[in-house]
Parts: sequence; structure tokens; C-alpha cells
Amino acid sequence: MQTFLLRRGLVMIPTLLGATLLVFIIMRVVPGDIAYAFLAGEEGAGAIDPASLQQLRLELGLLDPLPVQYLKWIGGVFQGNLGTSMWNKAPIQEELWTRFPITAQLAIMAVFLGFIFGLPLGIVSALKQDTWIDNTARIFGISFLAIPTFWLGLMILLLTVHTWHWMPPLGYHLLWKEPALNLQQLIFPAFVIASHQMAIVARMTRSTMLEVLREDYVRTARAKGLAESTVIIRHVLKNSMIPVITIVSLSIGGLLGGTVVMETVFSIPGIGLYLIQSIIVRDYTVTQALVLFFASTFIVINLIVDISYGWLDPRISQS
Repeated sequence: MQTFLLRRGLVMIPTLLGATLLVFIIMRVVPGDIAYAFLAGEEGAGAIDPASLQQLRLELGLLDPLPVQYLKWIGGVFQGNLGTSMWNKAPIQEELWTRFPITAQLAIMAVFLGFIFGLPLGIVSALKQDTWIDNTARIFGISFLAIPTFWLGLMILLLTVHTWHWMPPLGYHLLWKEPALNLQQLIFPAFVIASHQMAIVARMTRSTMLEVLREDYVRTARAKGLAESTVIIRHVLKNSMIPVITIVSLSIGGLLGGTVVMETVFSIPGIGLYLIQSIIVRDYTVTQALVLFFASTFIVINLIVDISYGWLDPRISQS
């Protein structure tokens, strides 16, 4: 296990460096920069003084050679300092940890809802193969896979505001202080994000369970007289979970992207909204730091999933 963790840890380094380098290059290739956005926001694009623009670029370090800019930033990261925002000079780490609980709760709720609805749907669909229940569940899953999450979120807002004359509370209310307001604000975006994952979990659970149900050891368990519920839970479901967990881990990127979209649609002050705001104003340091954070989260989650394989199937070696 130690060798496995060490090997994965060494692979993480070039992966994260590649992600930061890629976003660094993309942000510099896009026309315009934060100095132009800052002055245009204050005075209008037609009133920008070239001398003031050049001076602001000098103060922000944008006139340094690109390799120097990248090495300065990545050097600070290795020292545990993500830097400060170019837009408002606020420390990025403080802003990140303030917003992290919001995005984390939204993601956890989405994963929970995706599994709590998708897993039973897939199990029932497999056990009732080719019946009207199976066909209905499959149509339900395909529908949610086809519907874009941003469109579903906007339709929910349209329905609640214009039809029910109700709007989710703005801002953020702590779960342990105001649980009712917190859930009112996050339940709809969490459901929208979970809808896509629910469909993936249901379809993959059905597929893998149908394969396992035909295995010899399942027939042997039934021949021994075990209760059907015991056969399904202990033998079928557990051996069906590895492909399900694999496909769900691969969809984590979409889940993180979903939090960015839903936080924007529902005005939730999380990390996703912070990323969108930083991209709009070309805040290079914030954008690079948040991409690094999302990439690190994705890698760590996939590492946890790989470790869980050994618990689900002891035959899998991680040495």
C-alpha cells in the first residue's frame, strides 16, 4: 500500500503542474488582461489612458516575461502561499476556505442524492428486466442524461419564481445555525447536479447487476437456500459496485463543473462562482489557484476510489 501511495503521489506532481501551466497559457492567450478590465470598468474602454494602463500592468507584474510570472506564482504555491487577488488584493487562501464549505456541502448533497435515487432505480430495473418498470426506469435515466443541467436549473428557477412566487434565499446560511434556510437554498441546485449522476448510477448499476446475476456463484448461493435479499445484497450488489464506483469517479469532473454552473445560476457564493468571477475580470492568480484546487480535489477523490477497490474486492492488489 505504501508503494502504491508513493507512486500515485509522484504522478500527481506533473499532473498538477501540467494543469496549472495549461490554464496559465490559456489565460495569457485570451485577448485583454486584468489591467484593461480594471481601467475599462472604472472609466470605460474609450477613456483608458495608455500610460495608466502600462503603469498598472507594471505594478501587477504583467510586463515580466511569462516564464518569470509562472515561476513566481508556482514558487509561492510550493511555499504554501496561493497569492493575492489582482482585482481586490484579498488573500486567495482566506477567500477559498470561506467559500469551501458551501461548495463542499453542495457537492456532497449532489453525490448523496445521486446515489440514494440512482442505486435503487438501477437495482429495481435489473431485477425487473424487460418489464414496464425496467422500461420506465431506463427512459427516466436517459431523459436526465439528455437534459443540460444549466437548462434544468433555469427551468426550476422559472417555475418557483413565476409559478409559485417563491425564490431560494440569497447569500449563504450556515447549516448548523439555520438548517431550514440552508437546505432551501441548496436543495434545488444539489438536485439538478445529482440528476445527471443519478442517471449514470442507475444505468451502470442495472448493467453490472445483470452481468453478476448470471454468474455461477450467484446460482450456487441460491441453490444453497440463501434468502433472495441475502443473495442480492451480499453477492450481487457488492460485486456490482466496482464498475459503478469507477464510472462515478470519472464523472467527478462533471460534478465539479456542475457546482460552477449551479452556483452561478442560483447565485451561491461558493468556489464555483468565485472562479467565474475571476475569469470574467481576468484575475490570473485567482483563476490559477482555483484550477489547481479543483485538479487536486479530482486527483484525491480518484485516489480514494482506487483504494476502495481493495475493500470491495480483496482480490485486487494495490502493491
